[in-house]
Amino acid sequence: MARVALPSPAEAKTRGRALREQHPRSSLAALADRPAAYDAVSRLMWQGESRVRELLALRYQRMVASPMAFYRGTALLMAEDFARGPSTPLEVQLCGDAHLSNFNLFSSPERHQVFDVNDFDETDPGPFEWDLKRLVTSLVLASAHLGHTPAQQESIAMDASREYRTSMRRFAGETRLGIWYSSLDVDSIVQNLGGFFTEVELRRVDDVVSHASGTSARRAFEKLVAYGPDGPRIVSDPPLLVPLDGLGDGLHLTRDELDEIVAGYATTLSSDRQALLAQFTPVDAARKVVGVGSVGTDCYVVLLLGRDESDPFFLQIKQASASVISVALGRESPVAPGERVVRGQRLMQATPDVFLGWHTLVSEATPRHFYVRQLYDNKASITIEHLNETLLVTYGRVCAWVLARAHARSGRSAEIAGYLGKSDVADEALAGFALAYRDRTMQDYRALQSAVGQGRITVAE
Repeated sequence: MARVALPSPAEAKTRGRALREQHPRSSLAALADRPAAYDAVSRLMWQGESRVRELLALRYQRMVASPMAFYRGTALLMAEDFARGPSTPLEVQLCGDAHLSNFNLFSSPERHQVFDVNDFDETDPGPFEWDLKRLVTSLVLASAHLGHTPAQQESIAMDASREYRTSMRRFAGETRLGIWYSSLDVDSIVQNLGGFFTEVELRRVDDVVSHASGTSARRAFEKLVAYGPDGPRIVSDPPLLVPLDGLGDGLHLTRDELDEIVAGYATTLSSDRQALLAQFTPVDAARKVVGVGSVGTDCYVVLLLGRDESDPFFLQIKQASASVISVALGRESPVAPGERVVRGQRLMQATPDVFLGWHTLVSEATPRHFYVRQLYDNKASITIEHLNETLLVTYGRVCAWVLARAHARSGRSAEIAGYLGKSDVADEALAGFALAYRDRTMQDYRALQSAVGQGRITVAE
């Protein structure tokens, strides 16, 4: 084979630094004005037109609960704000909705507890700073929610931005495989983060982890399933969980369609996982409401049994549509939405779900796209209200490290590191953006509250 001249990390960093001429780091603080006719509530209502109509009131009820909850449902608004403003050409695979509640603990295939980005409904290629800005802004909103001063909020944003920048610089010095195999394994956290945190800070990470609460498949089985004459069946808890028999007439998926999805999606798994899945039998299914931003998307849980009734397994089948990134940028993905989600998750996550796959239902009507994953795999999330300022700083830094690692897997760590540099110029700009977007989020939140008061938006009782 011919010898190939490979660019060095130093050369890639130089290319990144050169981008500052056209895209100065101070521009990371810029928040573009919206068109005079732009109406945030109308955009949310437009997004709801493609969702299950009867669940929209529940979605708005969850969003109006607090500014933090509202922010979780506004990935579209933020992506459109990003698209109107300046962006770097440093594109990576984005999560698309990288707020702090989309980072969770769950089990790896080796049954180690890991911490990683968890939600990929909006994943698509885009400028790296879009994810980073959404994360840092969420930390500012969380800080405000906890009653911190503006100075404390800015400090928390600076800490997370700095962690992303310094972590990306370290990843720029790693080999390709070193980045690929890097993960935040909670069981060996000192080994993974020893170069990033002091011993005191590592103990704080353990404190953060201790505040996590989650659900295993066994616990989910005990909570979601009851025994009847026909064996275990999913319980009814409307509108959050409704078995197919209780949905009545409507646009929901039928049992035959769910069976088709499970059978079709299996072909997107590796051969060994196809063999494993074939050892489980679907016995029941229900429509399930999940999250805040996802409320109203078609989502189902399927109960399968393996060896016997004491060997349960849950699959989640979730609708996939165009990402907010593609909507904001006005471009189409080259692959079906379900496949887009799976590709993005496999690229960004260190240990993706072994049962992650996709399927498209094709009929005379418009094709419907879905992705499939385990419903629970010892998943746990952090309760923000349980964190004090010190622990929120630590949590923000851990999320920033994970996001930097996820972005580095796209192969542009050296260029991003070169662009961000060694000083705190980018950190200050990102913190400035987060504070400005906090204020915009509050304006949009009050607009939603007003829409509820005016009867323009209906919320669930």
